[in-house]
Amino acid sequence: MEELDYGRAARGVIRSGIFELGYAIEGQGLPLLVVGSSLYYARTFSPCLRRSVRLHFVDHRCFARPLGPVEAGDFAFDWIIDDIELARQAFGLERFAVLGHSGHGYMALEYARRFPDRVSHVVLAGTGPNQGAELAEWAERRWEEEASPGRKLIFDREMAKLTGDIAAHPHERFKHLLIRLGARSWFDPGFDARPLWDGVWINDIGFDHLWGEVFRDIDMHALARGVTAPVLLALGRSDYLIAPPAAWEPFRGDFARLTIEMFERSGHTMQFEESERFDAVLLEFLHRS
Repeated sequence: MEELDYGRAARGVIRSGIFELGYAIEGQGLPLLVVGSSLYYARTFSPCLRRSVRLHFVDHRCFARPLGPVEAGDFAFDWIIDDIELARQAFGLERFAVLGHSGHGYMALEYARRFPDRVSHVVLAGTGPNQGAELAEWAERRWEEEASPGRKLIFDREMAKLTGDIAAHPHERFKHLLIRLGARSWFDPGFDARPLWDGVWINDIGFDHLWGEVFRDIDMHALARGVTAPVLLALGRSDYLIAPPAAWEPFRGDFARLTIEMFERSGHTMQFEESERFDAVLLEFLHRS
């Protein structure tokens, strides 16, 4: 790992077994570790935020190029959390905030549960209580009842292209699915997210295991009760990928300290869609709690 100079972006890799976890460190100020693709997520946070926050973007194994063949066991949840701790040590962070967007929110919460002395704050952005069938059905009902006809037309048009996408790039199925789900995930249903995904490596077997099995069965009551750090939950009003905000109501009392912020002109990725307000909310949360 190269020596870090916080006056510029630092990039490199952290070796974990057969995986090379890419990282990018940008900005100055309060330390925040963002779990997920170091390429994709670095593109979704505003330049202005980097004036006040030192952002540590790090891949987890689903985004990391492997040096050999992989199997589902290589993406066990315990390995993911161990890799976050490996990155923490490599970055020399003593106490910091951790942010997880979408399913990465479960990673952020679990890391905070296991390492309470290291985590000052937890931020969940566009995360549902779990990825189980019941909440997926609730999300589907909301889509059918609330989405506009125009949004649904765009969705049908884009999803019709998915089979061709996968045939052309069979090892990037998860990425192509997320791109074609744009009408469900962006405030602007016609937004083209492909540039955000440019060059991002995908291990579909890992996503199938984590999103299809581990996150399906997450016990949010137990997980939330184990986290002592203050938690910020950011939700987008036009996010049709996850269950409606009301799905979080049964879990409010499980958190020691929970702040919920609704972003009215966002879908699934409010740090990109409403960056100015997101920055203000995040900084107020980090300084207040």
